[in-house]
Amino acid sequence: MKKSNLVLVRHGQSEWNKKNLFTGWKDPKLTELGIEEAITAGNLLKLRNIEFDIMFTSDLFRAQETGRLILEQMDQSSILTIKDQCLNERNYGELAGLNKDDARKKWGEEQVHIWRRSFDIPPPGGESLKNTAERVLPYFETEIMPKVKDGLNILIAAHGNSLRALVMEIESISSEDIVKLEIATGDPLTYECSKGKIQRTN
Repeated sequence: MKKSNLVLVRHGQSEWNKKNLFTGWKDPKLTELGIEEAITAGNLLKLRNIEFDIMFTSDLFRAQETGRLILEQMDQSSILTIKDQCLNERNYGELAGLNKDDARKKWGEEQVHIWRRSFDIPPPGGESLKNTAERVLPYFETEIMPKVKDGLNILIAAHGNSLRALVMEIESISSEDIVKLEIATGDPLTYECSKGKIQRTN
């Protein structure tokens, strides 16, 4: 079995990231900084000489555009791209579109902190990280991992919480610790798969 690469990238800064708004399944565009972050990620991956076979991304523009810009910088725009809402960001329900400070005023700082940082307590009408993992991980296991095991190089351009779910699975991180993990916008996480085992390489 030949070695393959799996690269996870959180989308670049979005307009709502900049405004400190809960985003979830809403669909704002990238900011100028977000575009720059995606281009920088593409240039970084180009230096690593990875030839991708497939890109998986979510059903949301900010992730799709980040992936497109990365592949453009790498001169790999023609590869197969698969979009699926299973890789969407966590659904923030009634919090979506609210400024985080305003949400704290409405529900209290402690309650908002619980919704943001607990593993299995969802906000009203939304998803917890546990709920997000319950849709992300089956898709990863059935649609993505078999291709990685077949030796294909895969890029996943997605979101902070959908990627948290993947990192939790790949690196065997506990539910208590995964909520503390911060995944920076536009910063690729690279894994190498050999003999069915995946190891972080950066």
